[in-house]
Amino acid sequence: MNVFKNKADLTNHINGLKFEQKSLGFVPTMGALHQGHASLVNKGLEDNDVVVVSVFVNPTQFDNEDDLIKYPRTLDEDVQLLSEISEDRIIVYAPTVKDIYGKTVASTSFSFDGLEHEMEGRFRDGHFDGVGTIVKRLFEIVKPDNAYFGEKDFQQLMIIKTLVEKHKMPINIVGCKIHRAEDGLAMSSRNTRLEPKYRKVAPFIYKTLKSAKKKFGTESANKVTEWVIKQFAEHNLLKLEYFIIADAKTLKTVKRKSNQKSYRAFIAVYAGDIRLIDNIALN
Repeated sequence: MNVFKNKADLTNHINGLKFEQKSLGFVPTMGALHQGHASLVNKGLEDNDVVVVSVFVNPTQFDNEDDLIKYPRTLDEDVQLLSEISEDRIIVYAPTVKDIYGKTVASTSFSFDGLEHEMEGRFRDGHFDGVGTIVKRLFEIVKPDNAYFGEKDFQQLMIIKTLVEKHKMPINIVGCKIHRAEDGLAMSSRNTRLEPKYRKVAPFIYKTLKSAKKKFGTESANKVTEWVIKQFAEHNLLKLEYFIIADAKTLKTVKRKSNQKSYRAFIAVYAGDIRLIDNIALN
């Protein structure tokens, strides 16, 4: 399997693939790969001749320095997981911070038509500037035909689509369904850091989302939100940061339901010091 540590070597290799008219898929990750990532890569292999997987813990999208330091870095294991999917159709790009940012590690300021100010944007200062910066940079390096993102980070998916549209980048953005563990917990690299007692109760998040979806069919958004807040107030291990029912296109918090709109429920929960997010389509 080809593993590139710098963009110059990767670019030369990709230029060769483009010359051979190979189609190129791209799955950007921060490593600590799991079956959720594998599902994105498999989708990419269905649609393209070759898939590039980047493994890079991006410093500019962390608003918590401790979280950046503790984020799992498991490149050898990641390469092993990918090699079990395909030895010859996957390329790994595992750059250094210097290779991506040069001497100045800083994010660019972006406007995503207000999407960046909702939910995660309210609670994680500068997060989506960091996301926009690294994804745009990776797109410029890899130049994929198609790029794959999981719906667990639904707000990020919408922002990436806006990024590509605003900057007129010829890339097809493909959203993929949330990959879940058997007990319903959304797959995340952060799950590996959960203490056993928190991992045991974490499926309560998805269970609550499913109940909220059912209630949304007959109750107002405010009533459903109040009910969810109450469920977590009574939970002795999980701490709710936010639960928001939003318009699936604008991500604006819903005030009154309309049959002409699609809605999603978004949630962020602390399990000890590990922050978990999830969402569900409501209609």
